[in-house]
Parts: sequence; structure tokens; C-alpha cells
Amino acid sequence: MEAAATRSAAGRQRKRQLSGLAAPETTEETGTPEKRERRPGRRRTGRRIQEDQEEAVFREVVSFTPDPLPVRYYDKDTTQPISFYLSSLEELLAWTPCMEDGFNTALEPTECRQPPLSSQRPRTLLCHDMMGGYLDDKFIQGSAVQNPYSFYHWQYIDIFVYFSHHTVTIPPVGWTNAAHRHGVCVLGTFITEWSEGGRLCEAFLAGDERSYQAVADQLVQMAQFFRFDGWLINIENSLSPAAVGNLPPFLRYLTTQLHQQVPGGLVLWYDSVLQSGQLKWQDELNKQNSVFFDSCDGFFTNYNWREEHLERMLGQAGERVADVYVGVDVFARGNVVGGRFDTDKSLELIRKHGFSAALFAPGWVYECLEKREFFQNQDKFWRLLERYLPTHSICSLPFVTSFCLGMGTRRVCYGQEEAVGPWYHPSAQDIQPLFGEHRLGGDGRGWVKTHCCLADAWHGGSSLLLRGLIPPELGNVAVRLFSLQVPVPPKIFLSMVYKLEGPTEVRVGLELTTGDAGSCHVGDISVLDETSSRHSPRPLRVPPTKLARWVGRCSQQLSGGWVQRCYEVSLRGCLLLDLFINFSRPQGSRGEESFICRLGEIQVVDANSLQTPLPQVQAVTVSQVRWQHALSEWESPPAQLQLTCTLHWSYLLSQVRCFRIHCWGGTIAGSPSREPPKPEKPTFLGLAFTTQYRIVGLAVEAARLGQDGRVEFLVEPVPKEGFLVPQAGWGRATLLYSAPQ
Repeated sequence: MEAAATRSAAGRQRKRQLSGLAAPETTEETGTPEKRERRPGRRRTGRRIQEDQEEAVFREVVSFTPDPLPVRYYDKDTTQPISFYLSSLEELLAWTPCMEDGFNTALEPTECRQPPLSSQRPRTLLCHDMMGGYLDDKFIQGSAVQNPYSFYHWQYIDIFVYFSHHTVTIPPVGWTNAAHRHGVCVLGTFITEWSEGGRLCEAFLAGDERSYQAVADQLVQMAQFFRFDGWLINIENSLSPAAVGNLPPFLRYLTTQLHQQVPGGLVLWYDSVLQSGQLKWQDELNKQNSVFFDSCDGFFTNYNWREEHLERMLGQAGERVADVYVGVDVFARGNVVGGRFDTDKSLELIRKHGFSAALFAPGWVYECLEKREFFQNQDKFWRLLERYLPTHSICSLPFVTSFCLGMGTRRVCYGQEEAVGPWYHPSAQDIQPLFGEHRLGGDGRGWVKTHCCLADAWHGGSSLLLRGLIPPELGNVAVRLFSLQVPVPPKIFLSMVYKLEGPTEVRVGLELTTGDAGSCHVGDISVLDETSSRHSPRPLRVPPTKLARWVGRCSQQLSGGWVQRCYEVSLRGCLLLDLFINFSRPQGSRGEESFICRLGEIQVVDANSLQTPLPQVQAVTVSQVRWQHALSEWESPPAQLQLTCTLHWSYLLSQVRCFRIHCWGGTIAGSPSREPPKPEKPTFLGLAFTTQYRIVGLAVEAARLGQDGRVEFLVEPVPKEGFLVPQAGWGRATLLYSAPQ
């Protein structure tokens, strides 16, 4: 991996060091509504008694009568929404989108990336198969699990397959959100096995085209609705002549329809059945199975290959060498090359012949090794493969990350601790950097190592830990964290939140590398801070409310010892290629300088995007209300209830990272018109990555006879640019509840 200290600043690539920008005074402005996201389906909603532009009020009479929920969509113990699979052909054909399906819908399509997946560069596929699937990752709104499995080396992979042995494996939405954020496409699995699989295949393949087209249409509709990108087709049972004869037309129809409905969609075939209908794994692409390869986007080989298999496949694949994904079982089961910590041996041969690679079950490092050493083992596994894994670049703005892994031992919001205790929410994973150890300088004495850090966080549950050494002969060391390929607008704002550990005078700065998109001109690079007079942004016609909130903390000492540095860069005709962190020795220092730095956040934002008005969350509703007694009968008053309900709202999803859900509640209002006293701030309940959220087991005081209980729900949008929206832009709904007469 190339280090900043060794890169040339000449030619088409230019690196600029940013030394530090400040908040101009601005005025407030209100957001205007835009096109909103709506979900299909019907739902029972609390009776609405009042509504204005800011808040809707709903009324419920407390009832302990069970209100059954669809078992497929909710955990039977907690009623938390869960991701699901389908077990039969009948379930697949009967599926139609309903309101509950909205929980499992990804926030947005795959992020723009370079090179595109359609390029002929050999690709890397990760097939995630872990203990049957749908474990802690099935809880759409997260769970309080300790030491969960987490994958974060996204820059090395191109395709993520969620695999299980259920007939229709729909990827849990947390995986889809995390993968799409990194420009990685996500596939579900359609699998048939054993005698039951044979009967299923005969039912839809042995008849006329209407039967297999109906199955294909449902698979396409599912990918389109849930916003994942396609399917791995795995037929692991023998087929009759009639059924195997219809298999290529089924694959062609599925692939064609998917390409039309899902941009960038993929259909891959697993090496299993032959064109004769016999189930016989070949460990290669050959004349007996090439008809299936010719009917879809790619071929995933079985695992027991040798180099002679690869040599034979070169002729069979022709110009589609990159569409052959050579399977590697990381568990090293059977007669395989490599696997486990020797997986690099497999990849060396695969890349030697120009094929793509399919890594099956790299969760081996979690399943089979010590859980307390999981992060070290996972980093070791991917570090050994690094030279065989070309990275891809993200190519859109805004680029914002707090390095959150989607898990933690506590939850932090911009330096303020919100909750203590373990949590796991894959959708909350931010864009992850390039991890590893970087040796710098001629003799490699300078170095920087990057690690995940759950011990401290600026926003979310983790930060990025950078440890390093500046040797006497070097004035600085730098490490590349992100590979980008972004056509840069005329002006960008950058921000970095960091803290240095221990007594050190080492200076920290952002560096960026630019390339020519025609003729690249780098203009002013200035620091925004409250004391700098070197540069102020030009007055803008629209009062830049977002900008004021975005740079409000620049160059200030923040809570927890964090510091935020902000930069303004003027560019013309440039591509932003790389982001580096640079560590430079203090003035007058001559010896070795070691450092430990925690990086809490990096933001790269188009200045123009900070001028657009903020939309407001609208049409918040409360539905599917369920009440339970919270206390045993012998406990003293005030009596407690547990409230479970579902919130829905309307918002343009393309503008948000997520929604933060809060409540004011648990106090008794004398009447609907009298507002109870409120605590200093609302209670944070959780994160939503779609326009609905299930509140489960919220403790509220029981309403006294003749009085109303009151709980108010608030939906806070978190913009992609990464700043706090004032409460005037939040959505809200109030639930008034009364005791039965």
C-alpha cells in the first residue's frame, strides 16, 4: 500500500496538505417539504384527533387484548422486526410487498464506485455462510449482543453473497446497507437441495415457460423492492431432462428481467448440475456446464480445484475470464488449495490466471478462533490477502464517516455519551478505511498502523486508532485511509475530528491527492477557525444554515478531548483521488517521535450542498399499539405499563444517513391541551434506516382514571453531510392514552 511519504507530487497527481476553517455568522432558515418516501401496505393506526404542520396527536384506550402480528416479520419473543427467508416455492409465489416488508428495505442502491463492477478487472466475491444464517444480524433495528461478528474490509471486495440453506435467502438489510455504503453489490441465494429440492425444481422447471417465468419474476421483484442486487442460483439436486432443458431459458429470463429492473444487477450460477441433469460438481467451467455460464452473469466454481483446472478454464471462459469466480473454502474442507491463514496460496494461483475469486465463509476467523482475539485475527487474515485484492474507489459526495463498526460497548453522539452497554446494528456501520501496517521511508523505520478501536468514539460506537513512529531522518509520516475518485465541485469543505493520546507535540493534518479531469487547478486551501483571518467564504445568496451548523465546532476543544479541524479548498477541473492523514514532527524536534491518535470523523462535503434547504420530517403516525403490565401486582404505585408501537413518517431517503428516534414521555397530563414539564432533552430510543420504526417495551406510567397519559415521539433526520438538525426540522407525533372506563 502506497504511503504519502513516498509518493511524488509531480505529474498528473498532486497532493495538498491541509493545515487547518471557521464558522461564518449565518441566519436560520426553515426547511421546505419535498417528494417523500412512502411504503406500501395497510396498517391499523391510533385514532388521530389533531393534526397541524408540526405534530399529529393520536388517542388510545389502554387494552391488554393481544393483537397478533405476522410471525414472519417479527421476533416472537420481543416483537422486534426481523429479516426473514422463504422455505418453499409456494411462499415465494405468494409473496407480495406489504407494510412490514418496509423494515427490511435498504436505504438506497449501491454507492457509485470505480472501477464499475462491469469492468473486466478480476473481482473478489465474499460468500457469507455462518451457522445457518439469520443470527444476531436478523434484528433489523439492532440488538444488545456482546462480541458479534463484524466485517469491515469492504474496500477489498466487490460482491457480497448472503448464503443459507433456506430456499430463498433474502439478505438481512443491515448487510445490504453496509455493503451499498461501500460500493459493494449484494446477492441473495436461491437454493434447492436433496429430494425435496428435486421436487421443487420439477414443479417450476418441468412445465412450460409460464412456470419458470413466474418464479423469476418474483425473484426480480424481491431484489427490486428490498434494494439488493441479484441472486446466486444453486441447484444441488439432479434434474429430469424436461427440467434441465428449461434451466438455461430460466437463467436467461431471470438475468434479462433483473438487468431491466435492477441497475447493475447480477445473476451467478454455482457449479453443481450438468447439462445432462446429473448433480456432479466439476470444480471448473467446462463443456458440461458452460451452457449455464452462457445464460447468466457469472460462474462460481466448487472448491476442490487444482492449477490444471484453472489452465483448462482459460480456453472455456474466452473473453469472460473475470466472470468466472473460483471458489475458495476458507474452512479448508476437502481436497483444496490453501484455506484458513493459507488462503493467500489459493488467491495467488487464481490471480495468476486472471480469474475472479469467491471466498466462501471467511467468518472462519470468528467461528473457529478465540472470540476475544477476533479483530486481530480478522486483520491478519485480510492482511495476508491484501496484495491479491485490488481495491475500489468511492466516487460521490458527501463523503462522511465516523469509523463506526455498527457495534460498540456504548453509544456516543458527537462526543456525548448516550447509552452504556453492548449494541450491534450492522446498518449503522460507517464507511471503513484501508486497514493495515504501513512502512515508510527508505529503510522502513517509519511506520503507521491502523486498527478498529471500541474503547473510544466520537460518534457511534468506535473510532480509528492510528499508532506510528516518525524516524529522525523524516519530518513526517502519512497513511492513505481512503481511495476515492470524485469529480470535485468548485469548492469543498473538509473536516477531521481527532485526539492525540499522552504528552506529544506531533501535529496532525489531512492530505488529499488530486488528479486531472482535464486540467486540474488547486486554488485556495484555507483553515476555517474563529481566529483565522486568512480566508472567509464569500457571501452566499441563500443564508447557509447548514454551513453554520457544519462548521460550528471547528478548531474548538470538544468534549472528551476531541479536536475538530475544518478546511476549505477551491478546485477546478480536478478529481479527488486519495485521503491521507499526515503526522509531522514538532518544530525543533530531531529524535524519534512516536504517537497514538484516535480519529473520530472525516467529512468531505460539496459547499453547494450546504446551501440547499433542509426538508422536514412529515406525516408521523403511530400504529400497531400494544400494552403490557410492566410491574408485578405487589409492587407499589405509580403503576407502570410497557408500550410497543410502530412509527411511520414521510421523508426523501436520498438525503439522509439515518433517522434518530426519541421520545418525551412517562408523565401524566391533566388534559390533552396541557403540556407536561419536560426533562432537559428527549430520551434516545434507536436508529432507523427506513421511514418506519418499531418501539418495543417503552416504560410509561399508567394513566389515572379520568386523566390522560402522554408520550411524544420525535423523528430526527441525520443528513448525509453529517450535522445535527435543530428540533424544528424533526417530525413528531403525540400518543394520548387513557385507562379503560
